[in-house]
Amino acid sequence: MFRGITGNVLILGIVSFLTDVSSEMIYPLLPLFLTTVLGGGPAFLGIIEGVAESTASFLKLFSGIVSDRVTNRQRLVFWGYTLSSVARPLMAVATASWAVLLIRFSDRIGKGIRTSPRDALIADSVDPSLRGKAFGFHRSMDHAGAVIGPLIATFLLAYVIKDLRTVFWLAAIPGLLAVLMIMLRVKDVPRTRKESDGRFLQAVPKGSLRTYLLILFLFTLGNSSDAFLLLKAGQLGVTPARIPLLWTFFHVIKMTSSMPFGALSDRIGRRGIILSGWGIYVLTYLGFALAVTELQVWLLFAFYGLFYGLTEGVEKALLMDIAPTNERGTAFGWYNFAIGAGALPASLLFGFVWQLAGAGAAFTLGASLAAVAALLMFFFIKTANPPVR
Repeated sequence: MFRGITGNVLILGIVSFLTDVSSEMIYPLLPLFLTTVLGGGPAFLGIIEGVAESTASFLKLFSGIVSDRVTNRQRLVFWGYTLSSVARPLMAVATASWAVLLIRFSDRIGKGIRTSPRDALIADSVDPSLRGKAFGFHRSMDHAGAVIGPLIATFLLAYVIKDLRTVFWLAAIPGLLAVLMIMLRVKDVPRTRKESDGRFLQAVPKGSLRTYLLILFLFTLGNSSDAFLLLKAGQLGVTPARIPLLWTFFHVIKMTSSMPFGALSDRIGRRGIILSGWGIYVLTYLGFALAVTELQVWLLFAFYGLFYGLTEGVEKALLMDIAPTNERGTAFGWYNFAIGAGALPASLLFGFVWQLAGAGAAFTLGASLAAVAALLMFFFIKTANPPVR
């Protein structure tokens, strides 16, 4: 079962679990903290998240390119996690909305620095024929943290403490444990370093890699924020008290499906698994366009969780099958940038269509863009079995 889960893959999976526990102890409480404690409004919350995620997307590209040109990726991973783990709990001392913006900005800088080098290090640490399983394991651990973090915060606030700031301080513990594990257990892997010629445009993907990333960008344009799914759930009768349960259920599906489908892609190929996931996405969005009951919402969230399990780790494994060996960090940088660049206009477009034409039209548009991307993937991305090192 754990064949291919090497030391680095295991430790980086645990690191992501601990980091997500820390992050998810804070993030779900952030809107409440900002609006009720600090007096900020929804508009400023939107500014905070927009600045934070845009920063992370750009830095993921930059750090990926840099990671191919430095001798030690582990240091980039270490400093990225360290910055986030130190900055995040400082929410406990924030006294104004601008301080929250600064802290989230610092947290996302750390995420931007670490993500692409970490994924490239995972790819370097495992046999190519087992990459799907390795990335699936990593995503499973990440989703497990997203399940446990909010549950810990809920338990603390319900039975132990009443102060949000104390929860934020306690969130430092798993984050700092993650940093300690990187420092003591994560090792860099010998590889061929790409020589730098000082020209950024030389890092722009070419050939099938560029085609794959453009198709992912198109798919992302149809993949709006999951907040819209929760909004639809609320309209169909899911009460505020049951929304956290629905969200936890969703993450459990993602957690339990990511590694099995990643391993399956190692045996039968990546493209078919991704296309299956995108097909489920299309059906799920069409389902949300037609849903009228709460039971349908729960079933659709289960299918939506399977979409993540089928695609998140497998998309990364396919990226590594296509990318040149000495440009893995760069490939992950462009991958993360393409998804980040598509996420903001996707949500703006979805919200605009919802407001003008209704939820059904918005979900149908998302499903249509995903269907077009799936057709392009089918016709233009031809992949053989994962290479053997």
